[in-house]
Amino acid sequence: MVDRPRDTAPDPRAPATTPPGKRDRLGGLRRRTGALVARVPDRWRYVLTLFVGAKIVLTLVGLIALTAWDGVPGAPPAAEAGMRADQQEISPHRWISMWVAWDGLHYDHLARLPLTGRWNDFAFPLLYPFLARPVAVVLGGDTALALLLISNVAFLLLLYYALRLGETLLGDDVSARRFTRYLVLLPTAFLFQAALTESLFLCLALATFHYAEQRRWVTVGVLGYFLGLSRSVGFLVAVPLALVLLRQHRYRLDPRSLWTYVRTGWPLALIPAGWLTFMAFCAWKGGDWFAYKHVQERNWGIAVQDPLRVMLHGLTGADPRDAVRVWFAVAVLVIVIAGFRRIGLPYVVYGVLMVLAPLSMGPPVYKSLLRYLLAAFPVGLVLARWVRTAPADAGLSAALALLQGALFVVWLAYWTHFII
Repeated sequence: MVDRPRDTAPDPRAPATTPPGKRDRLGGLRRRTGALVARVPDRWRYVLTLFVGAKIVLTLVGLIALTAWDGVPGAPPAAEAGMRADQQEISPHRWISMWVAWDGLHYDHLARLPLTGRWNDFAFPLLYPFLARPVAVVLGGDTALALLLISNVAFLLLLYYALRLGETLLGDDVSARRFTRYLVLLPTAFLFQAALTESLFLCLALATFHYAEQRRWVTVGVLGYFLGLSRSVGFLVAVPLALVLLRQHRYRLDPRSLWTYVRTGWPLALIPAGWLTFMAFCAWKGGDWFAYKHVQERNWGIAVQDPLRVMLHGLTGADPRDAVRVWFAVAVLVIVIAGFRRIGLPYVVYGVLMVLAPLSMGPPVYKSLLRYLLAAFPVGLVLARWVRTAPADAGLSAALALLQGALFVVWLAYWTHFII
């Protein structure tokens, strides 16, 4: 008897096999992807990882928080219902609109104002909204989306310049990466992704210090001009940058050295020129060089005051929320000053200025103080110097991440007015 071959059917329990042709295509795709990733410089791979990770995590947390509050009575209160309506008009997608709040709505308004005629909105420096104008043309006129694109590109670039500056100041790649990561984990670092000036300002500040350390002073001046045009405290950065120049020549003050300082550091004069440009625009469009100052006084009661007295007022006042905000400022000051020997005089001076300058605006600054403290990047340098072991680094990173997550949820809860 001859055995006939049995009809065989595939065993449904057997693992599925990929056809050879498809397997070859998948293997080729993986190889091409791996080759493409390998071609990205190591610095940029690290920076992109931080940027994308922060974007994904904060977007998910934000959407969950906003969804959880839907339908909660009194959330937000009637006073902030208008902002929610404006956000809905900006975009029906919450993962976009949630990043345009508070001052972001004012920047969107400035980006849409016609350049003809007289202006009355001079309280906000114009670099950020004016950059959004040409970008919005490419995006079909969407100025809010243009502002967010500028903020996120600036966020990515500030991480790159932080890494480069950290390599110069801290001396090794591990510490530089730790410093860059701490910037992403600072308590209110989520605002780098919002339609606000934080990421643009810090990007320009880090870039100017990076190029100053490389002795590329013309580049420092050009970037410093836009830094001075970006925020009211921008022109103050000329002081610590001048200290970098003095340090490079060992703080010599003899006549020969003075000429060297002038010949080399003249581009630093472009930094205050940026703010003078904004004042000139105020005079042109509003007939008053100090129009921005008068608008701030009239609308928010902002006037230059003794920052130490304002700090004491916040710590001893009746509102515990103000005390919490000011304690954050005190912590930044203590860390920066305590790290004097590790980061040097220029960066201590910069950090102190970025804390005291906002406080000099008086008690109205309390609600925005945690936002303004983001500019004090030397606190990250000091922490990166202090934290040298993996367990300590992991513990600090986890603590900062949890604190930032809590403050992000508070920021999204517009009825708290704790961070604006």
